[in-house]
Amino acid sequence: MIRVVVVDDEAMIRAGLRMLLDHQPDIEVVGEAADGVRALDEVRRTTPDVVLLDVRMPHGDGIEAARHILALGTARVIILTTFDEDEAVRRALRLGVSGFLLKVAPPEQLVHAVRTVAAGQALLDPAVTLRVIESYAAAPTADPRAAAQLATLTDREVDVLRLVARGRSNAEIAAALFLGEATVKTYVSRMLTKLDLRDRVQAAAFAYESGLIRPGTASPDPAPAPLPLTLPQHRFP
Repeated sequence: MIRVVVVDDEAMIRAGLRMLLDHQPDIEVVGEAADGVRALDEVRRTTPDVVLLDVRMPHGDGIEAARHILALGTARVIILTTFDEDEAVRRALRLGVSGFLLKVAPPEQLVHAVRTVAAGQALLDPAVTLRVIESYAAAPTADPRAAAQLATLTDREVDVLRLVARGRSNAEIAAALFLGEATVKTYVSRMLTKLDLRDRVQAAAFAYESGLIRPGTASPDPAPAPLPLTLPQHRFP
């Protein structure tokens, strides 16, 4: 069972989320909280797999609560956001939040998000992704610290980062670069470690922040790794 804690200051929303999630055969809501302070207490008490966390709450907002919850190292966090909270999303990306979902998302999308994040993957609502990209586009220049970190990657790790930022799966990256999926996983792991990033969502944000990808520019896939030259073998009589 996927254990979930729901955090929102509106009781009706908490009740609706609990009803939806408890109806799933593989998900159980093990706790609720109405603010960030109580959320941390509830996470310590119930040790959930996933925390659904509203951004705007009294007594400790969602971002501050996410900081403390992630520091415990026991649960992954999905931020529930609205269309006008771009800066909150950017702050949460830097913290290592695993998922972002609009409050107006359909119920099946929420259930999918919980399962995806519980499985160790990251999830960014497409509408949230667009807003984050637009906010990075408004920045006049790349973050020099991020650009310096980018320089620590090898050329192939940069290629992988660029494709991760464009939303490609490991299988798609492997096909684009003519690599095995196991090799791609190794590159992704090394890239995340070197950049001190938690997951692919943070990697995508870093790619824009560092200037590797600029919104509004369509860049082709990186060139595949060169293949070894083999000459045809001839048989002589």
